[in-house]
Amino acid sequence: MYTAVAHTAAQVCNGRSEYCSRSYSAVSFVGSHDSAFVGELPQQNQNIDVTAQLNMGVRFLQAQTHHSLINKDVLELCHTSCLLEDAGTLQSYLSTIKTFLDANANEVVTLLLTNGDSVDITDFGNAFAKSGIDRYAFVPASNPLPLGSWPTLGQMISSGKRLVVFLDYGANTNKVNYILDEFAYYFETPYDVTDSNFSGCSIDRPSGASPSGRMYIVNHFLDVDIFGVKVPDRTAAGTTNAATGKGSIGAQASVCKGLYNRAPNVVLLDFVDKGNAIKAQDTLNGL
Repeated sequence: MYTAVAHTAAQVCNGRSEYCSRSYSAVSFVGSHDSAFVGELPQQNQNIDVTAQLNMGVRFLQAQTHHSLINKDVLELCHTSCLLEDAGTLQSYLSTIKTFLDANANEVVTLLLTNGDSVDITDFGNAFAKSGIDRYAFVPASNPLPLGSWPTLGQMISSGKRLVVFLDYGANTNKVNYILDEFAYYFETPYDVTDSNFSGCSIDRPSGASPSGRMYIVNHFLDVDIFGVKVPDRTAAGTTNAATGKGSIGAQASVCKGLYNRAPNVVLLDFVDKGNAIKAQDTLNGL
Protein backbone atom coordinates (compact mmCIF):
# COMPACT_ATOMS: atom_id res chain seq x y z
CA MET A 1 0.00 0.00 0.00
CA TYR A 2 2.75 2.41 0.98
CA THR A 3 5.18 2.33 -1.89
CA ALA A 4 8.73 3.36 -1.29
CA VAL A 5 8.14 6.62 -3.09
CA ALA A 6 11.10 8.06 -1.76
CA HIS A 7 10.85 11.28 0.07
CA THR A 8 12.16 13.22 -2.93
CA ALA A 9 9.38 15.73 -2.43
CA ALA A 10 10.15 15.94 1.25
CA GLN A 11 13.84 16.09 2.02
CA VAL A 12 12.98 17.38 5.47
CA CYS A 13 10.17 15.80 7.47
CA ASN A 14 9.00 17.38 10.72
CA GLY A 15 12.11 19.52 10.62
CA ARG A 16 14.65 16.70 10.26
CA SER A 17 15.86 14.79 7.21
CA GLU A 18 16.35 11.71 9.40
CA TYR A 19 12.61 11.33 9.96
CA CYS A 20 11.76 11.02 6.27
CA SER A 21 12.80 7.37 6.07
CA ARG A 22 11.54 6.47 9.54
CA SER A 23 8.24 4.70 10.11
CA TYR A 24 5.62 6.75 11.95
CA SER A 25 5.51 4.08 14.65
CA ALA A 26 9.27 4.39 15.17
CA VAL A 27 9.27 8.16 15.83
CA SER A 28 9.09 9.62 19.33
CA PHE A 29 7.00 12.78 19.71
CA VAL A 30 6.69 15.21 22.58
CA GLY A 31 3.05 16.14 22.88
CA SER A 32 0.98 18.94 24.31
CA HIS A 33 -1.43 17.71 26.99
CA ASP A 34 -4.71 19.64 27.03
CA SER A 35 -3.26 21.78 24.26
CA ALA A 36 -6.22 24.16 24.02
CA PHE A 37 -6.31 25.23 27.66
CA VAL A 38 -4.01 28.23 27.63
CA GLY A 39 -3.53 30.83 30.34
CA GLU A 40 -2.54 31.46 33.93
CA LEU A 41 -5.50 30.01 35.81
CA PRO A 42 -4.88 26.94 38.01
CA GLN A 43 -6.75 24.54 35.70
CA GLN A 44 -4.97 25.67 32.52
CA ASN A 45 -2.24 23.45 31.13
CA GLN A 46 -0.34 25.54 28.59
CA ASN A 47 1.27 28.98 28.43
CA ILE A 48 1.22 29.34 24.64
CA ASP A 49 -1.54 28.75 22.11
CA VAL A 50 -1.77 25.87 19.66
CA THR A 51 -0.21 27.83 16.79
CA ALA A 52 2.78 28.70 18.96
CA GLN A 53 3.04 25.09 20.11
CA LEU A 54 3.18 23.93 16.50
CA ASN A 55 5.67 26.66 15.60
CA MET A 56 8.03 25.55 18.38
CA GLY A 57 8.05 22.00 16.98
CA VAL A 58 5.29 20.14 18.84
CA ARG A 59 3.66 17.68 16.45
CA PHE A 60 1.35 15.75 18.80
CA LEU A 61 -1.64 17.59 20.24
CA GLN A 62 -4.11 16.25 22.80
CA ALA A 63 -7.43 17.91 23.58
CA GLN A 64 -10.60 17.23 25.58
CA THR A 65 -14.00 17.51 23.93
CA HIS A 66 -17.50 17.86 25.39
CA HIS A 67 -20.95 18.85 24.18
CA SER A 68 -21.57 22.57 24.16
CA LEU A 69 -23.80 23.71 27.03
CA ILE A 70 -25.72 25.90 24.58
CA ASN A 71 -25.97 23.70 21.49
CA LYS A 72 -25.76 19.93 21.90
CA ASP A 73 -24.92 19.57 18.22
CA VAL A 74 -21.64 21.44 18.73
CA LEU A 75 -18.46 20.00 20.21
CA GLU A 76 -16.43 22.30 22.45
CA LEU A 77 -12.96 21.99 23.94
CA CYS A 78 -13.80 21.90 27.63
CA HIS A 79 -11.74 20.97 30.68
CA THR A 80 -13.78 18.28 32.46
CA SER A 81 -16.82 20.57 32.27
CA CYS A 82 -17.62 23.49 30.00
CA LEU A 83 -18.49 25.43 33.15
CA LEU A 84 -14.88 25.14 34.31
CA GLU A 85 -13.02 25.89 31.08
CA ASP A 86 -14.28 26.33 27.53
CA ALA A 87 -11.64 26.97 24.87
CA GLY A 88 -14.04 27.26 21.95
CA THR A 89 -15.38 24.89 19.33
CA LEU A 90 -13.64 21.81 18.02
CA GLN A 91 -14.20 23.13 14.50
CA SER A 92 -12.31 26.34 15.28
CA TYR A 93 -9.46 24.37 16.88
CA LEU A 94 -9.23 22.12 13.83
CA SER A 95 -9.21 25.16 11.54
CA THR A 96 -6.18 26.49 13.42
CA ILE A 97 -4.32 23.22 12.88
CA LYS A 98 -5.37 23.17 9.21
CA THR A 99 -3.89 26.64 8.75
CA PHE A 100 -0.57 25.28 9.99
CA LEU A 101 -0.75 22.22 7.73
CA ASP A 102 -1.65 24.41 4.74
CA ALA A 103 1.45 26.53 5.30
CA ASN A 104 3.85 23.68 6.18
CA ALA A 105 3.76 20.95 3.56
CA ASN A 106 6.50 18.79 5.10
CA GLU A 107 4.92 18.31 8.52
CA VAL A 108 3.03 15.35 9.98
CA VAL A 109 0.76 16.21 12.92
CA THR A 110 -1.07 13.85 15.26
CA LEU A 111 -4.23 14.73 17.13
CA LEU A 112 -5.57 12.76 20.11
CA LEU A 113 -9.05 13.74 21.23
CA THR A 114 -10.98 12.60 24.27
CA ASN A 115 -14.71 11.91 24.17
CA GLY A 116 -15.90 12.56 27.70
CA ASP A 117 -19.58 12.79 26.77
CA SER A 118 -19.66 9.64 24.59
CA VAL A 119 -20.58 11.71 21.56
CA ASP A 120 -21.41 9.83 18.36
CA ILE A 121 -18.45 9.64 16.01
CA THR A 122 -20.39 11.32 13.19
CA ASP A 123 -20.43 14.56 15.21
CA PHE A 124 -16.64 14.48 15.23
CA GLY A 125 -16.61 13.75 11.50
CA ASN A 126 -18.85 16.74 10.88
CA ALA A 127 -16.46 19.08 12.71
CA PHE A 128 -13.51 17.75 10.71
CA ALA A 129 -15.38 18.13 7.42
CA LYS A 130 -16.58 21.66 8.19
CA SER A 131 -13.04 22.78 9.05
CA GLY A 132 -11.70 21.21 5.85
CA ILE A 133 -8.90 19.43 7.72
CA ASP A 134 -10.26 16.00 6.77
CA ARG A 135 -8.48 16.35 3.42
CA TYR A 136 -5.21 15.71 5.28
CA ALA A 137 -6.45 12.79 7.37
CA PHE A 138 -4.51 9.54 7.17
CA VAL A 139 -6.52 6.35 6.61
CA PRO A 140 -4.62 3.13 7.42
CA ALA A 141 -4.51 0.29 4.91
CA SER A 142 -5.92 -2.01 7.60
CA ASN A 143 -7.37 -1.32 11.02
CA PRO A 144 -5.73 -1.63 13.38
CA LEU A 145 -2.56 -1.20 11.38
CA PRO A 146 0.20 -3.50 12.70
CA LEU A 147 3.05 -1.74 14.47
CA GLY A 148 5.52 -2.58 11.71
CA SER A 149 3.25 -1.58 8.84
CA TRP A 150 3.09 2.19 9.31
CA PRO A 151 4.38 4.29 6.41
CA THR A 152 7.38 6.54 6.82
CA LEU A 153 6.92 10.22 7.47
CA GLY A 154 8.27 10.86 3.98
CA GLN A 155 5.61 8.63 2.45
CA MET A 156 2.86 10.31 4.45
CA ILE A 157 4.06 13.73 3.36
CA SER A 158 4.31 12.66 -0.30
CA SER A 159 0.75 11.29 -0.17
CA GLY A 160 -0.61 14.47 1.42
CA LYS A 161 -2.14 12.46 4.27
CA ARG A 162 -0.28 14.20 7.07
CA LEU A 163 -2.80 14.28 9.92
CA VAL A 164 -3.18 11.21 12.14
CA VAL A 165 -6.27 11.28 14.36
CA PHE A 166 -7.07 9.18 17.43
CA LEU A 167 -10.08 9.19 19.76
CA ASP A 168 -9.99 7.62 23.21
CA TYR A 169 -13.54 6.25 23.24
CA GLY A 170 -16.25 5.90 20.61
CA ALA A 171 -14.23 5.60 17.40
CA ASN A 172 -15.94 3.68 14.61
CA THR A 173 -13.99 3.49 11.38
CA ASN A 174 -17.03 2.08 9.58
CA LYS A 175 -18.57 5.54 10.00
CA VAL A 176 -15.49 7.82 10.00
CA ASN A 177 -12.55 5.93 8.58
CA TYR A 178 -9.79 8.32 9.64
CA ILE A 179 -10.63 8.69 13.35
CA LEU A 180 -8.81 5.76 14.92
CA ASP A 181 -9.40 3.98 18.22
CA GLU A 182 -6.59 5.17 20.50
CA PHE A 183 -6.41 2.02 22.58
CA ALA A 184 -6.23 -0.27 19.58
CA TYR A 185 -2.94 1.48 18.81
CA TYR A 186 -1.53 2.71 22.13
CA PHE A 187 -1.28 1.99 25.79
CA GLU A 188 -0.87 4.83 28.29
CA THR A 189 0.96 5.22 31.58
CA PRO A 190 -0.89 6.66 34.63
CA TYR A 191 -1.92 10.32 34.51
CA ASP A 192 -2.42 13.00 37.18
CA VAL A 193 0.94 11.97 38.64
CA THR A 194 2.04 13.82 41.79
CA ASP A 195 5.42 12.06 42.16
CA SER A 196 7.94 14.54 40.77
CA ASN A 197 10.45 11.72 40.28
CA PHE A 198 8.25 10.03 37.65
CA SER A 199 9.77 6.77 38.77
CA GLY A 200 7.21 4.45 37.13
CA CYS A 201 6.05 3.52 33.65
CA SER A 202 3.29 0.97 34.23
CA ILE A 203 0.38 0.35 31.88
CA ASP A 204 -2.70 2.20 33.10
CA ARG A 205 -4.97 2.04 30.06
CA PRO A 206 -6.25 -0.16 28.57
CA SER A 207 -6.50 -2.08 31.82
CA GLY A 208 -4.57 -5.34 31.65
CA ALA A 209 -3.25 -4.60 28.15
CA SER A 210 -0.16 -6.20 26.72
CA PRO A 211 2.49 -3.79 25.43
CA SER A 212 3.13 -6.08 22.48
CA GLY A 213 2.04 -4.60 19.17
CA ARG A 214 1.08 -1.22 20.63
CA MET A 215 2.73 2.17 20.54
CA TYR A 216 2.76 3.90 23.91
CA ILE A 217 2.08 7.27 25.50
CA VAL A 218 3.87 8.46 28.63
CA ASN A 219 1.87 10.96 30.67
CA HIS A 220 4.77 13.09 31.84
CA PHE A 221 2.89 16.03 33.34
CA LEU A 222 3.06 16.78 37.03
CA ASP A 223 0.08 17.66 39.18
CA VAL A 224 -0.02 19.11 42.67
CA ASP A 225 -2.78 18.23 45.12
CA ILE A 226 -4.43 21.33 46.56
CA PHE A 227 -7.06 20.45 49.15
CA GLY A 228 -7.94 17.27 47.29
CA VAL A 229 -7.99 18.85 43.82
CA LYS A 230 -5.20 18.02 41.40
CA VAL A 231 -4.03 20.92 39.26
CA PRO A 232 -1.03 21.29 36.91
CA ASP A 233 2.21 22.06 38.75
CA ARG A 234 3.26 25.13 36.82
CA THR A 235 6.19 26.00 39.08
CA ALA A 236 7.92 22.66 38.46
CA ALA A 237 7.49 22.69 34.67
CA GLY A 238 11.09 23.64 33.92
CA THR A 239 12.36 20.60 35.82
CA THR A 240 9.61 18.24 34.68
CA ASN A 241 10.20 19.15 31.03
CA ALA A 242 13.99 19.08 31.20
CA ALA A 243 15.77 16.78 28.78
CA THR A 244 17.88 15.20 31.51
CA GLY A 245 18.09 15.08 35.29
CA LYS A 246 15.93 13.80 38.11
CA GLY A 247 12.26 13.70 37.18
CA SER A 248 13.00 14.79 33.60
CA ILE A 249 11.60 13.57 30.29
CA GLY A 250 14.81 11.66 29.67
CA ALA A 251 14.81 10.06 33.12
CA GLN A 252 11.30 8.66 32.82
CA ALA A 253 11.89 7.60 29.22
CA SER A 254 14.86 5.56 30.47
CA VAL A 255 12.61 3.78 32.96
CA CYS A 256 10.14 3.05 30.17
CA LYS A 257 12.80 1.79 27.78
CA GLY A 258 14.02 -0.56 30.50
CA LEU A 259 10.54 -2.08 30.71
CA TYR A 260 9.51 -2.17 27.05
CA ASN A 261 12.85 -2.21 25.19
CA ARG A 262 11.86 0.77 23.05
CA ALA A 263 11.47 4.49 23.45
CA PRO A 264 8.06 6.04 24.11
CA ASN A 265 6.13 7.01 21.01
CA VAL A 266 4.66 10.02 22.78
CA VAL A 267 5.58 11.97 25.91
CA LEU A 268 2.69 14.25 26.88
CA LEU A 269 3.62 17.50 28.63
CA ASP A 270 2.00 20.48 30.28
CA PHE A 271 3.61 23.89 29.64
CA VAL A 272 5.54 22.68 26.61
CA ASP A 273 7.40 25.99 26.32
CA LYS A 274 9.16 25.37 29.64
CA GLY A 275 12.20 23.13 29.99
CA ASN A 276 13.63 21.69 26.80
CA ALA A 277 11.00 19.51 25.19
CA ILE A 278 12.37 19.55 21.65
CA LYS A 279 15.89 18.67 22.79
CA ALA A 280 14.40 15.75 24.71
CA GLN A 281 12.50 14.69 21.59
CA ASP A 282 15.70 14.74 19.53
CA THR A 283 17.43 12.58 22.15
CA LEU A 284 14.58 10.07 22.23
CA ASN A 285 14.94 9.75 18.46
CA GLY A 286 18.69 9.23 18.66
CA LEU A 287 19.47 12.58 17.06
